[in-house]
Amino acid sequence: MASDGAETERKTVMTYVPAYQKERWKTHAEELGMSQSEFVRTMVQAGRRDFEIPDRTPDEPDSDGADENSGGSEFESRVLDALSPADHRSWDELLDTLTDDIEDRLDETLQDLQASNRVQYSGRHGGYALAPGAFEDDDGR
Repeated sequence: MASDGAETERKTVMTYVPAYQKERWKTHAEELGMSQSEFVRTMVQAGRRDFEIPDRTPDEPDSDGADENSGGSEFESRVLDALSPADHRSWDELLDTLTDDIEDRLDETLQDLQASNRVQYSGRHGGYALAPGAFEDDDGR
């Protein structure tokens, strides 16, 4: 069993991105009042919540009921809708188009969770956490 220290110990994760992308992330982080590390960590966690892919065998249909022969998933449809034969879009343009509402959704969800006392923000601790007792049952567990 891991000790509490091992669960909260921080480790470095490095990645390489084009200079223009780093500048874009830096600017966005500043607009949100975040450090670059906090911005990347938050965006990765937000992305993992929305885009996790369930384990499945190649013969199983996608979770939305679409299989390879039926024309694809809802996300595939969104990608196709964002493209046109006449105009080329960069990776960043597609990403912006497909994730344009993630910040609004995150902000709204965090506000709702804070209003229901399930999540709390601490500037002193630098972020959000589950509120103490937020998920206890009637017996205090």
